[in-house]
Amino acid sequence: MGSISTEQSAKPYDALQAAVLKARTEYIIVNPKSSQAYSESCQYMPGGNTRTVLHANPFPLTFKQGCGSSLTSLDEDTYIDFLGEYTAGIYGHNNPTIRAAIDAALTNGWNYGGTNIYERTLAQRICQRFSPTMELVRFTNSGTEANMCAIAAAIAWTGRKKILVFSHGYHGSTISFHSVADKMNLPHEWLVGTYNDIELTNALLEGLPPGSLAAILVEPMLGSGGGIPGSEDFLRYLRRTATHLGALLIFDEVMTSRLSYRGLGSKLGIRPDLMTLGKWIGGGMTFGAFGGRRDIMDMFDPRSGELSHAGTFNNNIVSMAAGCAGCELLDEEKINKLNVLGEYFKKSIEALLQHHGLYEPWKETSCVDIHENDSTIAGASKMWVSGIGSILVMHFGGSGRDLLLELFYHHMLQERIYLAQRGFMALSIEITEKDIERFVIAMDGFILRYKQLIAKTLTA
Repeated sequence: MGSISTEQSAKPYDALQAAVLKARTEYIIVNPKSSQAYSESCQYMPGGNTRTVLHANPFPLTFKQGCGSSLTSLDEDTYIDFLGEYTAGIYGHNNPTIRAAIDAALTNGWNYGGTNIYERTLAQRICQRFSPTMELVRFTNSGTEANMCAIAAAIAWTGRKKILVFSHGYHGSTISFHSVADKMNLPHEWLVGTYNDIELTNALLEGLPPGSLAAILVEPMLGSGGGIPGSEDFLRYLRRTATHLGALLIFDEVMTSRLSYRGLGSKLGIRPDLMTLGKWIGGGMTFGAFGGRRDIMDMFDPRSGELSHAGTFNNNIVSMAAGCAGCELLDEEKINKLNVLGEYFKKSIEALLQHHGLYEPWKETSCVDIHENDSTIAGASKMWVSGIGSILVMHFGGSGRDLLLELFYHHMLQERIYLAQRGFMALSIEITEKDIERFVIAMDGFILRYKQLIAKTLTA
């Protein structure tokens, strides 16, 4: 009986694997120039890659041009870009306002080795926008650097070593907790809690020696970890706990700062001690920032502070000029409009899934459920979408979810829609309702084509 059951349960996965292999073969045939570019890249970069997240099976598309909401590949195919450079591309491609600001700045040269006319304006706009949290700010080259500096500030301020983070949180290439033992991580004294689970987090903290926790570092919504919103109760618990323990609460808003004009934390009415920002604040250029309470940030004051923070390109002309233009362009009205469009997009997807009987309404859950037991999420959902506003992530239930995501990715590429293979999407201000309608139609075609395979894979 056991062998018969095993054979029967293997059949849906065999069919799923066959469908994925077929999709890969078709992809190779229609993208010969991207294939050639990938083969050549492999001669000089490990796996033809210098940014892990961009790898896709069997190879990534190579793009030659971006304009508005579209990307054009080497093979002359044009795609609607729903990926939005993992949130950094909020302005779309070749935005004329950003382009004009950069062109104007470059006419006067770059690499001054001194302060420039843009940095104080950008600092002012950031502090005013993210008030009252952001009393003082410093610039970096990425969100990774911003989080590194925020952690260093917390350790210096408290004189302690331990940092509470959460499973499946992502704070940069050296502060990642998608796996328990990420070998690229900085050697801090990490405590890895369970996102959205107050009971487990409290038990973890109760085991600490008194006066040992320096900071709690958390995303108000898991971004790379699946677009999982932090519950308000959980985030308020972290605020109370940090205060009670004398630790600093750091909100990583590299992604979520675009979900409300003053950031997601402010929208929830929760004020961290420090917050970090990412590239969209720098006009989509190389940029990051960290800041918060004046008394903490004063440690970086070169006139009297105890901390030194260097970086040749912290105030580079391109990012400073683009950031000034971008912060002015994305005013409160535009940010709200974009996130309303994102909610419309999410509801359109949910309506389609419910129409096909693949989805039950979302039920709040801890992060451990999302990543370790997908079949329990949202009742008996076979597909669902998570996220807030303009940041959304597609999910599949069951142990075959990774293969189903790849199959979905290839189907959408065939329909000339670009998103991450893992289902991540971030809308730009160039995306329209017409683009969303095209996405939903393409997704409907995917469901009609693979509905039986999706159902069988989940129940196997």
